[in-house]
Amino acid sequence: MSNIVISGYYGFANAGDEAMLTAMIEALTAVDPEVKVTVISGNPADTKRRHGVEAVYRLNYPEIMRVIAKSQLLISGGGSLLQDVTSDRSLYYYLSIMMLAKKLGIPVMLYAQGIGPVQGNLAKAATRYIGNTVDLITVRDDESCDELKTLGVKKPPIYVTADPVLALQPVDREFGRRLLGQYQLGEAKPIIGLSAREWKDWAHYKNIIASVLDKIVDEFGAKVVLLPMQWPEDFRVSQLIKERMHRPAVLLEEKLTTSELLSVVGNLDMLIGIRLHALIFAAVMHVPMLGISYDPKIDRFLESISDIRAGALHNITTEELMGRVRGRWPEISIPNTSREERISELRSKAFRNAELALELIQNRRRG
Repeated sequence: MSNIVISGYYGFANAGDEAMLTAMIEALTAVDPEVKVTVISGNPADTKRRHGVEAVYRLNYPEIMRVIAKSQLLISGGGSLLQDVTSDRSLYYYLSIMMLAKKLGIPVMLYAQGIGPVQGNLAKAATRYIGNTVDLITVRDDESCDELKTLGVKKPPIYVTADPVLALQPVDREFGRRLLGQYQLGEAKPIIGLSAREWKDWAHYKNIIASVLDKIVDEFGAKVVLLPMQWPEDFRVSQLIKERMHRPAVLLEEKLTTSELLSVVGNLDMLIGIRLHALIFAAVMHVPMLGISYDPKIDRFLESISDIRAGALHNITTEELMGRVRGRWPEISIPNTSREERISELRSKAFRNAELALELIQNRRRG
């Protein structure tokens, strides 16, 4: 039986990160049904309940040392853990967990991470030093691979794969159908979803998005659903956008699991997303999407599926976003087959992350 510890941003009510953990556990279990997973979490009780795995508190270092020492592999991932734009403290935290595992003689794998930006000189040096001690790295895009090379991380094998969430299987749409029915949207068509996030308290993009949603209602007779991905932050920004609208919109008030969110997204006709994993949910459920960028990871994902952003938060305009909506609208009834083929390729690459992780354990046993 393989014993794996996973370190990442888990237990913080972020639907995207919880979806990554779900996908990682699902893929690892598919490759090795006997695998045992322990997660380093901000809320161990929630992680145990939500994912059915063991969990330890992320600041309980004695307990973290104990579970790592008993494991055959530490996985650091997925997501954008190695960057110092949102916080340099989190960068040093994740590096410290990796260094701890290496000190204990346990292999370390970076699992489908999005690397950078890493801007501080000390942060670059720490990432370079510890990055060159790990045993295997997979990254979710070519730019992350380039970032590692720029940082000087060259010793471990590095593979470009795809975001772990893309390995999720599509789910049944019945839950989403029933939930939307509770908001009197059961028979409504078309339904346009919005996954928003707060960014620097800017008001401009909230006004633009509200205006575009009003235009979609008027021009296409659509219904609008706002889907919070992280609580309570996304709920608050969704409220602000809804308050700026002049047409009716539904704001979902339930905290949903990964499978429930996927089911809701599967009932949409189009999703407009600022959250990366909302866009990936749409890809998994074969729903047309438009991504609005606030971070290079959005652009990287869209490029990976041969798409481009519908605008950037700092300078998006009503005309730009509405033009992209009109251009994407035919895909509601006529699927973009080339994009679907690209997403299918990425799903296979995402699953490869788990295969490489378990191959690393097997190779070490043979060695």
